Amino acid sequence: MAYGRLRYHAAFVLRARRFAPPHMNLLRALATVSGLTFLSRILGFIRDFVCARLFGAGSMMDAFFVAFMLPNLLRRLFAEGAFSQAYVPILAEYKNKQGPEATRALVDRVATLLTLAVALVSLLGIIGAPFIIDLVASGFRADAEHPDKFALTVELTRITFPYILFITLVSLAAGILNTWNRFAIPAFTPVMLNLSIIAMSLFAAPYFDPPIKAVAWGAFVGGALQLVLQIVPLRRIGMLPRPKFDPRFPGVRRILALMGPAVIGVSVSQLSLLINTRIASHLTNGSVSWLTFADRLLEVPAGILGAALGTILLPSLSKLHADERPEEFSALLDWGLRLTLLLALPAALGLILMSVPLIATLFQYGAFRPEDVLPTRNALIGYSIGLTAMILIKVLAPSFYARQDIRTPVKIAILSLLATQLMNLFFVGSAHPAVEFLLSALPDSARQGVETVFSGSLAHAGLALSIGIAACLNAALLYIGLRRRKVYAPQPGWGRFAFQISVALLAMGAVLWFGAGDANDWLYRSGAQRVLWLSIIVIGGAASYFAVLLALGLRPRDFRRRVVQ
Repeated sequence: MAYGRLRYHAAFVLRARRFAPPHMNLLRALATVSGLTFLSRILGFIRDFVCARLFGAGSMMDAFFVAFMLPNLLRRLFAEGAFSQAYVPILAEYKNKQGPEATRALVDRVATLLTLAVALVSLLGIIGAPFIIDLVASGFRADAEHPDKFALTVELTRITFPYILFITLVSLAAGILNTWNRFAIPAFTPVMLNLSIIAMSLFAAPYFDPPIKAVAWGAFVGGALQLVLQIVPLRRIGMLPRPKFDPRFPGVRRILALMGPAVIGVSVSQLSLLINTRIASHLTNGSVSWLTFADRLLEVPAGILGAALGTILLPSLSKLHADERPEEFSALLDWGLRLTLLLALPAALGLILMSVPLIATLFQYGAFRPEDVLPTRNALIGYSIGLTAMILIKVLAPSFYARQDIRTPVKIAILSLLATQLMNLFFVGSAHPAVEFLLSALPDSARQGVETVFSGSLAHAGLALSIGIAACLNAALLYIGLRRRKVYAPQPGWGRFAFQISVALLAMGAVLWFGAGDANDWLYRSGAQRVLWLSIIVIGGAASYFAVLLALGLRPRDFRRRVVQ
């Protein structure tokens, strides 16, 4: 009798599992995306190492970084930024409520309209490259030491600008695949860009005049390879787009309506980047490169955790909102916030305390000289102050996008832009003519103090510090907005969690501080010595952090979470 009941119960459980909605393990999905993103970032370091060794931090790298910044800026505007914020929630709604045929129709029409729009933008960018460079890096034209810097930047811009078309379509494909919980291919895709630039730099540079053109063509080829990589995965889920021009399709019109404020929001953040680049172009030669190399280090934790969390959270939050499950929505957001603080705070502390060892170990070879290390260090510390906030934004902002509320993050972004530029007035001093004009209103003693503290090799670091502090402001306002709307309510246990994190950070900070020693020693060690000692310190710091967390009762199972697909 008991055996019969047991068999009946087992059969019932098997049937329930068969017909229950599938669940996705968010921690496993995050590990997959983070792992592949880490691979991409490692190759990105190798790419930057190769470029730093071959070209240093001088005028040629400044020219390439500005040229490649422009298609990257538009990528965030058309693809990863405004478009994804508007597209993914609508796509998730169609998938969950209107069925595969309606979803396929939406994908076809969105892809067609996006391709035509971005192709036109790419063409205009190629034609108007001189005007664009005058706008974003006017200091290049006035560089008497390198009179060909402006013309070279224009030429590199014309080579790299079609990248925006490739990467926009790649981001369209990523939005589709992520909505279907196919995270691996979109996370792996950036590897192709890094491999392409590395190969062109190492093997094709001697055949170009100047050699930096090979890096630009590497970006072009890498963009094309990234797009090709999406074809098979899209075909497997039946969502490979077909040409269908219909801008009046209801879903397309809703996406365009949401994109309006989203474009403004993304434009605001990119406008801040453009203004900072323009200011940096008037500073000491190499300032753009120092900022860019520092930003590359920042992108490792920002990409591995921030981009990965944003990638997996937006489709899940969109589905929870569409299914009207606010409690689960809030709980998922709480999970994302705790995981961010758990991993982002030690990353930020590590970048600050280990800035010189990291930069010297990764970049100080060949044309990248010891005198480039300290200016890059200054920029990295400025950025790192806002690293945790930058990653928190990747968790908090999708909570608004999933609810199809884009106006609130836009207003906050505008306020953050104003704060950034106001801080630039103080942190950069009289490094830029516009800043000099505004500072003329200050008393002589106050102006002299600003110019003394933030001048020379520190001026560019002021730009990084402005961005870091503004990110903290942005994250704080997003959090306050979610609490006021009662979208998010903290789950129990935050007090204990904060205590555990604080003690672990103190232990890790002590290990890194004493392990790093004198910063000047790192400038004159051999490459092998740097790599060995840096590895020991980083492993020791990470081990001390997680050992303290385990001793205080925090366990990996505390962060396991599943959501219905």
